[in-house]
Amino acid sequence: MPSEKQIVDAFDKVASEMPGYMAASLVDLESGMTLGLKSVRPDFDLAAASAYNSEMVKQKLKIMKALNLKTTLEDMLITLGEQIHVIKMVGPTTFVYLVADRATSNLAIVRNVLAKHVASFA
Repeated sequence: MPSEKQIVDAFDKVASEMPGYMAASLVDLESGMTLGLKSVRPDFDLAAASAYNSEMVKQKLKIMKALNLKTTLEDMLITLGEQIHVIKMVGPTTFVYLVADRATSNLAIVRNVLAKHVASFA
């Protein structure tokens, strides 16, 4: 598991390569706690959003189990009017939660930059 400084440094790289970067966190799935984060929007409560999104991931995993799906969850996408939210599983117990501005970024860039740096969070 990377240190908090390593996590923040990795998010600095992600932010520098991603137009429209707003915020990101590495989240512990069980507790919903952030292990490291970087936000350029002080009005965005990243800790609260991370915790709520951990509940959404847990529910999706329960659904997959109930449907007897023999696969793994890779990522989840939420598009809002002005934002793109991506949840990218890093391992069985952690995920990256990333928010980008929809007007200055696009899903392809977001997913490409995240895929490039996901190993930094393992």
